[in-house]
Amino acid sequence: MIEWGISAGAHDASLAVVDGDKILFASHSERFSGIKNDKWLNQQIIDEALKFGKPDKIHWYEKPWKRTARRLYCGMGWNHFSPKKYLKEIGIDSPIEYASHHESHAAAGFYTSPFFGATVLVIDAIGEFDTASIWTCAGHHMKKLWRMKYPQSLGLFYSAMTDRVGLKPNEDEYILMGMVAYGDAEKYYTGVRGLWEHENLHRGCRSWRHTDNDLDNYSVAAATQKVYEEEFEKLLIRAKELGHNQDNLVLMGGCALNCSANHIARKYFKNVWIMPNPGDAGSSIGAIAANNRRKLKWEGPYLGADMGGEYPIKKLLTELHKSGIVGVANGRAEFGPRALGNRSLLADPRGHDIKDKVNVIKKRQKFRPFAPVILAEYAISSPFNSSGNDSSTSTTEQRRLLRGMTDFRVEMITAAALLMDFVVNTYAIKRIVCSNYSLKEGVLFS
Repeated sequence: MIEWGISAGAHDASLAVVDGDKILFASHSERFSGIKNDKWLNQQIIDEALKFGKPDKIHWYEKPWKRTARRLYCGMGWNHFSPKKYLKEIGIDSPIEYASHHESHAAAGFYTSPFFGATVLVIDAIGEFDTASIWTCAGHHMKKLWRMKYPQSLGLFYSAMTDRVGLKPNEDEYILMGMVAYGDAEKYYTGVRGLWEHENLHRGCRSWRHTDNDLDNYSVAAATQKVYEEEFEKLLIRAKELGHNQDNLVLMGGCALNCSANHIARKYFKNVWIMPNPGDAGSSIGAIAANNRRKLKWEGPYLGADMGGEYPIKKLLTELHKSGIVGVANGRAEFGPRALGNRSLLADPRGHDIKDKVNVIKKRQKFRPFAPVILAEYAISSPFNSSGNDSSTSTTEQRRLLRGMTDFRVEMITAAALLMDFVVNTYAIKRIVCSNYSLKEGVLFS
């Protein structure tokens, strides 16, 4: 039976196609429309999905009436969105089954994980009424053990602070995370913690210190990250206790993209799985998994449109040696926000100007960092201090550790992603890293 999972109408729409336990296709709508974080489906992504067959059933990633009720509770007025009506308008009239928002997140993570049993921690801005939840999952069973309810929300807090420093909320949180290492976390810590503890941040906090013309946005970012990590650790401790000391953790929701904080999970859990698309877009897979309650065969994140062809390893190496920067588009697109080798820019991280050159090409702020890709066997040594699959030292600490080094500058360590073992264990990228330069220096990845 061909089943479609759909996440749409809020932000970053996606569509997944599953047949039994096999994921045939999954992609973001933006990859076809060219509109960043496009919240609607488009004909191109529908046509791509139809190549795998017409859907016998649609799975929607949240329950629309609960979302409407929450919006009324928030004072946002009556604005009911009907998935059935919307899908009919774009030519999809298959039967629809709904899953709750956090249930879709939890199922996307657990049913793609390598675990038979696990504790699942979901943290996002808001899903219906839940903003964080803890689940215990085993086999075909999922049970919610605890939830944090609106208006308290770590995700809304982080988005509000993203807005406060002049970035776009629900989109630029990763930029705020990249600013952290350049700031002083103590400078505004008391004020930022007060916002978390006492304010409903759903409508932002632009009035906070609005007369301060010398506001240090980098230090605001650093304080925000410190508060987030403190509260994140509290949730991990709660998850460990409620999960009866389970060793396996699945971390999901948009906040699971906070790679600078995720290292804390390994203080409490031996094994950690974060599905490569833990936000709402990943819930197109999650909605199907939540309703069917069975494991999916996870073979990696390369689930999008297929350009075909063999991976051009020799051409990439030649261009890297020649100019130091090369773009690659090959095979199936990544499902998730991270560039993982099939739609990527690759660069030689050596030299003092490479970061600036790549930022110019990508039209990004000059301070923005990148992720170095190295072989797992080198990840356990300084400056990375990693177990290979995850960082045991925060990226903020790593960046500060590297300040002053000339052969591998601080900007090469990213707060956006430490891809390391996951990426280089994909065959093609590993070939490039093994063939190129000194293995310890790796390849810059964007």
